[in-house]
Amino acid sequence: MVQFSTARLNASFAALSDATRRGVLEQLGSADASITELAEKFHMTLTGMKKHVGLLEQAGLVTTKKVGRVRTCRLSLGGLDEEAAWIEARRQIWNARFDALDEVVEALKRKEKIDGQQSE
Repeated sequence: MVQFSTARLNASFAALSDATRRGVLEQLGSADASITELAEKFHMTLTGMKKHVGLLEQAGLVTTKKVGRVRTCRLSLGGLDEEAAWIEARRQIWNARFDALDEVVEALKRKEKIDGQQSE
């Protein structure tokens, strides 16, 4: 089984839990942006946006580069690969459980049908 970094997953999911941070990721998916541009887009103070970007950066979802007085944000390479793999592993587990449940339901339906025919 693949080993996942608990600290990384916790940081990523915590970062993704906020609608503004998800919006920032969507915005950066279109084009790189400065913190000032992001703050304006989301109607926030620079300090507030810096905190959001900082959390995204700690989670490894965003990188920033400072040139002069402007800090530009961009999506990180690899982005959500580990998180997507973790979700996929859980999806496979749930699918297997639902498939097993489907088999039980079908077996019960067959038994019910046979029992109904025998009592006639």
